[in-house]
Amino acid sequence: VQLQASGGGLVQTGSSLRLSCAASGRTFSDYIMGWFRQAPGKEREFVSAVSLSGHSTYVSDSMKGRFAIDRDNAKNTVYLQMNSLKPEDTAVYSCAAGSPPPYPYMYYRTSTYHLWGQGTQVTVSS
Repeated sequence: VQLQASGGGLVQTGSSLRLSCAASGRTFSDYIMGWFRQAPGKEREFVSAVSLSGHSTYVSDSMKGRFAIDRDNAKNTVYLQMNSLKPEDTAVYSCAAGSPPPYPYMYYRTSTYHLWGQGTQVTVSS
């Protein structure tokens, strides 16, 4: 499967953005999907993930209440809704796909995902 992220941009503090990640190729619903971000000079950070069906979602504690993930298997797309954006949310956001892990904690791990899309830049100005 190939992944194409979009929806990033330059916004002001407190704004919202909805990122999209479109998948093509093999069956989208066979993969769990995740969003990660990487700010300049920092390590890649888990943002959110969603199970095959979309019934289970996982969000980083630092983003709970502001970010939400969902997927539309009919459209082969996963979304990341980001609200109340802060300057510290500035980063390149990437989507990733992986096989369903045996334990929930593994959704948070970079190593669970073996397919990565290019990132989309999100910049939040103060």
